[in-house]
Amino acid sequence: MNSEAGRLTVHVKYGQVEKTFSGNVEDVWIALNRFFSEFIPAFEILKALVLTVDSQKLMEDCKGLIGFADNAPYLLASKEKLTDNETLALHLLAAHLGYRLGILKTDALTREELQAKLGKNLKIVSTRLGELVKSEIAEKTKEGSYRITSFGVAQMQREWLPKVKAKIGL
Repeated sequence: MNSEAGRLTVHVKYGQVEKTFSGNVEDVWIALNRFFSEFIPAFEILKALVLTVDSQKLMEDCKGLIGFADNAPYLLASKEKLTDNETLALHLLAAHLGYRLGILKTDALTREELQAKLGKNLKIVSTRLGELVKSEIAEKTKEGSYRITSFGVAQMQREWLPKVKAKIGL
């Protein structure tokens, strides 16, 4: 805040928004109060609408479900207790976590890698992957591999992981 010859200039930076107010003290005070009363509630609502994932909490949520050994991700839950979609989504989530932790070089898995992990024929794997893509849990990369989407990570954390844990008794 600085004042030059009775004129006041206030520069406000909040997140990505910057605003400068200039004028006499009374006008700047009114404009500044209006800015905060109109902008801050909208910004708080926007923050609530944007899907974000707390990586630390996600790792906690995955305890007992996903593990890493020899620079590779593993499901610790028996896939016999899980649906094909749950198994595939967990493998994609494990790849995502492994990549974020610097254990894996990529967060994507090929259809063949997922087939080997699921233990079913390629047609079943392709159908299930198509379902995950259609529901926006997963996406197909330009190279033809699959990765979990940001929406998928949020959905896994909010809905799928609690159901899977309850199902397998964790």
